[in-house]
Amino acid sequence: MPKSLFYDPNAKRQPGEITFSPIPVNAYQKKMRDIRAEYTDADLVSLFYDMVVIREFETMMQELRLTGKYKDASYDYSGPAHLCIGQEAAAVGQAYLLDKDDIIFGTHRSHGEVIAKGFSAIRKLDDETLMKVMREFDGGKQLSVVEKGFHGTVPELAIRFYLYGLMAELFGREIGFSKGLGNSMHAFFMPFGVYPNNAIVGGSAPIAAGAALYKKIHRQQGIVIANAGDGSVGCGPVWEALNFASMDQYRTLWDNKGGLPILFYFTNNGYGMGGQTAGETMAYDMLARIGAGVNPEQMHAERVDGFNVFAVIDAVRRKKEILERQQGPALLDVVTYRFCGHSASDASPNRTQEEIRAWEDQDALESYGAQLVENDILSAEQIEQLRLSIGAQLMELFKTATDPELSPRMDLLARGDSIEKYMFSNEPHNKLGEGAPAVLAPKEENPRWQRNQKKSRYGKKDGKALPSAAVIQIRDAIFEALLDKFYEDPSLVSFGEDLRDWGSAYGTYKDMEKSIPYERLFNAPISESTIVGASVGYAMLGGRVASELMYCDFLGRAGDEVFNQLAKWQAMTAGQLHMPVVLRMGIGSKYGAQHSQEWSSLCAHVPGLKVVYPVTPYDAKGLLNAALSGSDPVIYLESQSLYGMGELFQKDGVPVDYYEIPIGEPDVKRAGEDLTILTFGATLYRALAAADRFAEYGIGVEVIDARSIVPFNYDKVIESVKKTGKLIIASDACQRGSFLNDFAQNIGSLAFDYLDAPVLVLGARNWVTPVYELEKDFFPQAEWFLDAYHQKIQPLQGYTPTRSYTDAEMLRRGKLGV
Repeated sequence: MPKSLFYDPNAKRQPGEITFSPIPVNAYQKKMRDIRAEYTDADLVSLFYDMVVIREFETMMQELRLTGKYKDASYDYSGPAHLCIGQEAAAVGQAYLLDKDDIIFGTHRSHGEVIAKGFSAIRKLDDETLMKVMREFDGGKQLSVVEKGFHGTVPELAIRFYLYGLMAELFGREIGFSKGLGNSMHAFFMPFGVYPNNAIVGGSAPIAAGAALYKKIHRQQGIVIANAGDGSVGCGPVWEALNFASMDQYRTLWDNKGGLPILFYFTNNGYGMGGQTAGETMAYDMLARIGAGVNPEQMHAERVDGFNVFAVIDAVRRKKEILERQQGPALLDVVTYRFCGHSASDASPNRTQEEIRAWEDQDALESYGAQLVENDILSAEQIEQLRLSIGAQLMELFKTATDPELSPRMDLLARGDSIEKYMFSNEPHNKLGEGAPAVLAPKEENPRWQRNQKKSRYGKKDGKALPSAAVIQIRDAIFEALLDKFYEDPSLVSFGEDLRDWGSAYGTYKDMEKSIPYERLFNAPISESTIVGASVGYAMLGGRVASELMYCDFLGRAGDEVFNQLAKWQAMTAGQLHMPVVLRMGIGSKYGAQHSQEWSSLCAHVPGLKVVYPVTPYDAKGLLNAALSGSDPVIYLESQSLYGMGELFQKDGVPVDYYEIPIGEPDVKRAGEDLTILTFGATLYRALAAADRFAEYGIGVEVIDARSIVPFNYDKVIESVKKTGKLIIASDACQRGSFLNDFAQNIGSLAFDYLDAPVLVLGARNWVTPVYELEKDFFPQAEWFLDAYHQKIQPLQGYTPTRSYTDAEMLRRGKLGV
């Protein structure tokens, strides 16, 4: 798309061939005796210590699920237990060289990575910093429990603190690192560089790519590791993330040239859940091969023996150096094996005992212990004593973490807001970053900004509508809000399909590239999952994102990232993370069943998302300003058929200066005394046309534009219903399963004493969206309001309805499912 990159037919049509470099496979074969000079004895013992802790921790979880006991202590644990028994060396080797600036994202099976990274951080931080972390995290609650009666060193205390906080989290205790809201599959501790694990297979890949994007844009030290399993290679978002992290534009178009500092670390234990990857469910033979299909550097991919901790350390060291030279991304295929099943309920029916024993006979933990003895670093007795001391420590911490007095759960009856207070942070932040925003020129030099200054801010003159080109349109109002925020918040980035140069499909970004550099405004691939997932990861590190999906219909391509990631991380981290992401989506028309759907109800159904849908320029700018200055995820819907609409309601027009409209507040667009119509979205204008028709029958209609559905303040609607006694609720969403029915139920209950008739709901028909020429028979039209009113509320004298809203018709449609 950029004119600076000439797509040369002569070059593209030249004959040739694509060549590949060999991909190393288990090239590192050194044992402890070969590298004794590279490590101190203390280093070598610490590697073993970490592996033993992970093995014992996972054994504890396995025993609890299988027997209800850990050693002699009974406890009823019924939560998830996706364990990494056998994979310890792969986790410890990964973490060994990572420092405070390096961060990891994990999987549902990442207890090992979490423990190893935490221990690595503890060993690299000084005592003062460790005490500061423990005192300041959650007001020092975890520290106050584990320091009682303890007389060891600060690092030893930090290990107790860390393991206790993790256990308490896994067991759903309020003193856990996420107040028990994260549990086993979402463990994290960000002060040690451990970002949230992800229960969705491959879910961390696009999020980690967004975190790496943040580090690159803001020139931060450290690398990002996206942990994933071999089964995740079958997931589309993982492939999207590999490509997003490898885009050519980082090297060809950005001023800050170089790849993203991300290592995709595939812990390859040979299985997804039950399906064997190599030989059954995948086609790669060796996972490292996929790097050759992503970029010319083949992602610097290689296969590493994950049973050899030194091989893993060596590989991570080399990949880390590559990333620090801005030559990323990189990929490691780390071969290992889990001795346990996929989960505690999995008896491994898909594997033979012979296979499991063959791997157990080469157990990396036992092999490493034997090497310690062979190299006269520890004796067999010392190794046994170390195992016993670790077991005793974990037992002590287990009993503390499950003690209802020391480690209680949330009391949701006594404190009913314990979870709801984390659903939205509701914190205003005009800017999230420090310093001056990176821009190309003063805002006043932007050609579109200059054109907007010459346009009328109000859409009428002398009572008549002005030509669309002469007024501030909805697309202009959106442009102004975005441009203003780019010049205010240095953390803001925006990406989606065809935003730069093209100006987005409907012109909201037109000429934005004249003011904003590539690293803040760029074109993403057609990768809806990673557009949203990368937005989440960028926000996790402290940035603000205004991303775009071209059509609301494409929401299905990003379903997990919107519903399981964007919506949940504020609450699952008990408010430790904020999610200042505005996801703009156009609601189409004219283009039929797959490009003209209004899916606001899907977003409203998932807790944790704010949902707005402005349909006037004044509301579009004011609500976008509010969304871009908040700390919560906002689904910002736009009607593609209304982008050219001017402001018809605010007679002072769309202000040039900054203003906000509070999210959740409806607005009366027309006053009336006899009937209330509440609309959401583009249906507003058809409701206003219906109001004109009702006036012919002496009925004054009050038309209220909801503007938002999550949150929503019912007060204004209830006051209107008290006056009119009648209510119709309408939008272009299909009526079945729609939020319209929630509005009807809630208002019907809240205003029951004031209603003279049941609340009526008008939605689109429960069909596929037809072609443009038939849309008037699909989306609510002005006459539909009169038809419904005439048949369900009160007959209109001399009126003949064109559509049936009788009980018989409702029953007929119900039986047919339409």
